Amino acid sequence: MIFETYKPTGILRNHVENYLVIKTEQAISEAIIPETSPVLSFRSKGQHSYWANDIQKDLPPSAITGLRKSVKPIFLSKNTETILVKFKPCGSALFFKEPLQNFSEVSISLYDFLPGQVVLGVEEQLAKDSNNLQKISTIENFLLSLFSNNRSNNLIKTAVQKIVLSNGTIKIKELASILNISLDAFEKQFRKTTGTSPKQFSSIVRLTSLINRKYNHQSLSEIAYDYGYFDQSHFIKDFKMFTGKTPLDYFKNTSGSINQ
Repeated sequence: MIFETYKPTGILRNHVENYLVIKTEQAISEAIIPETSPVLSFRSKGQHSYWANDIQKDLPPSAITGLRKSVKPIFLSKNTETILVKFKPCGSALFFKEPLQNFSEVSISLYDFLPGQVVLGVEEQLAKDSNNLQKISTIENFLLSLFSNNRSNNLIKTAVQKIVLSNGTIKIKELASILNISLDAFEKQFRKTTGTSPKQFSSIVRLTSLINRKYNHQSLSEIAYDYGYFDQSHFIKDFKMFTGKTPLDYFKNTSGSINQ
């Protein structure tokens, strides 16, 4: 599998993390862990399918995938070509009128909520483009046509920053209090802007941070405690839902190591 990453240009730098071009020479199966923002995908060749509730489903050629709680098994056929738009947290809210929680746990065709002629125009132009840079330019023009800074929510952006700085361990009630907003109003705005609840977003940030950290022969209980887990069985359950593996199995082939 070949990965090529491209950075956004202009004002899109503030809202898009990167564009990821994926090409497969052979059929592959992967397990994708949850992310902190919805992802757009544009597939020009091959087949991309995923499993939901033990049912295999085909991902539409142009689709958005919302935030998820658990690992997502996917299959890419031989000679698949896909471009992913990976937004920054809160970034995707500036491009879609729909509350982002409407995309939670699902993958939806762009035809289901955008004008058909707009989506068709992007697909047809991508088919004409002869290289990745041209395709990225087409996608950026599409994003700019949807962009509206009026949907920006500075309070939720601040909340996200505080969650990330705490590695997902800050208490949600404490966070709402710091921001001087009621818990109910905070959760409603947070779901609309990010696509999930503050608690679930914090869980994604916490486990992602835990996975990216390097360990020097720490025990499972030490790792769990560092990230606010005071019940090891709860930690193992959450970790397995997030990655599809137990912590010991997941870290077995990494440079760091952990002990039972």
